[in-house]
Amino acid sequence: MAHAHTVLHSINYDGDTICVDVFRRPDGTFGFEEFRRDPEDGRGWFPIGHYGHETFSSVEAALDAATAHVGWFDASRLTPGA
Repeated sequence: MAHAHTVLHSINYDGDTICVDVFRRPDGTFGFEEFRRDPEDGRGWFPIGHYGHETFSSVEAALDAATAHVGWFDASRLTPGA
């Protein structure tokens, strides 16, 4: 079953093999997850952070939590207004 989350931001770490997605759920709450992909493996991205179950009331709170929990993540890399 496909997720019904809407990805609001997807920020890649240098090298494009790790990223953090910040998303909105259908119920209006927000979350984030850290993903990894191996270029030689065609299966795509898979979660490695196990943060996707955490629930936040705003996108800003999800970004703050991602910054606190994912060592490389820097929310300042987002384009203002994006």
